[in-house]
Amino acid sequence: MSYTKKMNEKLNEKLAQADGILERAQKEERELTPDEMQEIAEIRDDVRRIKETLAAKGFFDGETGAEADDRACGDDTGEDKRSAEQRAIDDREAFAAYIRDTAAGVETRANLDVGNNGAIIPVTIAREIIKRVYDLCPILERARKFNATGVLDVPVYDENTTAITVAYAEEFQELTANVGKFTKVRLGGFLAGALSLISRSLINNTQIDIVAFVVDEMAFKIARFVEGELLNGTADKIDGLSTMTNTMTAASATEITADEVIELKDMVKDVFQSNACFIMSPATRTALRLLKDEVGRYLLQDDINAPFGSTLLGKPIYVSDNMPNIAANKRTIIYGDLTGLGVKFTEEMNIQILREKYATMHAIGVVGWIELDAKVIDNQKIAALVQAAS
Repeated sequence: MSYTKKMNEKLNEKLAQADGILERAQKEERELTPDEMQEIAEIRDDVRRIKETLAAKGFFDGETGAEADDRACGDDTGEDKRSAEQRAIDDREAFAAYIRDTAAGVETRANLDVGNNGAIIPVTIAREIIKRVYDLCPILERARKFNATGVLDVPVYDENTTAITVAYAEEFQELTANVGKFTKVRLGGFLAGALSLISRSLINNTQIDIVAFVVDEMAFKIARFVEGELLNGTADKIDGLSTMTNTMTAASATEITADEVIELKDMVKDVFQSNACFIMSPATRTALRLLKDEVGRYLLQDDINAPFGSTLLGKPIYVSDNMPNIAANKRTIIYGDLTGLGVKFTEEMNIQILREKYATMHAIGVVGWIELDAKVIDNQKIAALVQAAS
């Protein structure tokens, strides 16, 4: 076998190996693990060396660089795909180098928008943060999302005011028309920023995947803020679930009974039950763990197959520190299908790295800007339990 053929076969093996890693991650709908990222980086280096070797030996004399790449890969479509994936890898490496300040000029190759006091990071990294936010905030993930800028009017069918009716009729007699009414919920855009300071000692530790650390740190802070706003809202800002009208009041200010939990669940119509879940604080879940039925069986059951590890009346429980504990006038349990909550979440997130501003603190800053709004768009899908006043 000729040297050229051997090198081309080795090249194709490396490309197939990279495709296998990427296709596996895509099939599992997840991001690449740190080990997979390292393996991809090593494959990229091998591919570059093979191509440079082939070019240096003159095997592609008379061909352009693009033609040589096509010949080596044997698939124009596949090469386009690999180029996009390669750019994402380059962005990640350049971003890490920019944070660590180890490579001059690398920000240009990675499309970093550099200013006097920092840089806007690549879109691929921002997307990683957004994906991680969804993973950390199931409420946002389950809500009905609108990725849009500006003001958005969401049409809502209001059957409580006027509904379409069906009735018996006689021949030659007019039907009485009654048409349901559409209203609208307006979603605006409120700007919110999150700032994290990262120690330069941590950055200088080459054993740390600094990109993954930044992604997790920013995603956690953003997810906590977004979750709190979706659940509780803020006056004159985001309403979230604070304006929901489908509520019931518990008999006690300090206790919840099994009967009240059952009544709360039944406040949501059966047609909306399939994707419903309970939302409560950790302390409220503990109180419900102690509830028993008339024969002494615990009402709350752990279920490893449930999305959040526990079920109540056959429905999963999501625990959030943003939910209030059992106390007078507090809305302690939310139940329902969260698509009844409309969220306008602009996914074109603006994340900046500030290297110089916090230099005297031996740290760098990571600031993220998001735009969002949230309102209840279907009160039928969600219900809440509110403790008594006293």
